[in-house]
Amino acid sequence: MSFLIHCPNCGDRGVTEYRFGGEANKRPLPEDSNDSWLAYIYRRGNRKGIQTEWWYHRYGCRQWLLVNRDTDTNEVIETGWPELAGGGPTPMWRGTRWNR
Repeated sequence: MSFLIHCPNCGDRGVTEYRFGGEANKRPLPEDSNDSWLAYIYRRGNRKGIQTEWWYHRYGCRQWLLVNRDTDTNEVIETGWPELAGGGPTPMWRGTRWNR
C-alpha cells in the first residue's frame, strides 16, 4: 500500500522516496547490559496502531525524520526532525550518514 509522508523540508512525498529505519527506540548507553543491547537491536514491538518510526528521505533532502504512523491504516499522523523531539531516540541504521 502506498502512502504519503510529509517531509518538513520538502513537503508531501510518496513513501517510495523514503527508507524505513525501524521503530524509534531509545539507544542504550555503551555501559548498559547485553540484554539492553539485545532488546534494542533485535526485539521489535511491531504494535498495531500508532507508533513512532525512523524514516530517511533518500530521494529528497537526505535527512532522517521521526514519523508517527498508524500501522493498521498507514495514516501518517505527524512528522518532525529528531531534535524537536527532545533529543529522541537514535536511528539504528549505521550505514547511512546522519546529515543534519
